[in-house]
Amino acid sequence: MESLPIFVKYLFTVIVGMVPIVELRGAIPIGVFTFHLNYIEAFICSFIGNIIPVYFIVKYIRPLFDFFGRWKPFKKVIDWATEKATRKIEESTKLQNFVALGLFLFVAIPLPGTGAWIGSLVANFLDLPPKKAIPPIIIGVLTAGIIVLSLTAIAKGGIEYLLQKN
Repeated sequence: MESLPIFVKYLFTVIVGMVPIVELRGAIPIGVFTFHLNYIEAFICSFIGNIIPVYFIVKYIRPLFDFFGRWKPFKKVIDWATEKATRKIEESTKLQNFVALGLFLFVAIPLPGTGAWIGSLVANFLDLPPKKAIPPIIIGVLTAGIIVLSLTAIAKGGIEYLLQKN
């Protein structure tokens, strides 16, 4: 992987950041450990990749769900995503009462099942306009990125320390 041009490393890191579920939480460690990017490069590429789909999900996911929901293979995936987003809304009274704060916290905590993709779906199902939904999602992605970046740096330092001792 070291022989790849830097642009390709950046591009792959951006693309990994765009992938649902993996998102920035996986793209930063991949950028650092696999592509040997420095922390800032990995963070910026991952962040960009993670926020690219946000506007399109917030704005256009329902018409796409309606269109593709007519075919069985897509309907199962769409029903799963719809149920997951709806359940998140119903479970969280904070999300209902303090939408922006709830959306931010939901996206900012780097755990499986949270993140920009599901946060954008939740915003869509809450019928939030992009102007109200996108800022807390982007700030949440930024916060999650800082957390993941810190954990990646700690892990890398620990690995390097262990390798030095042997």
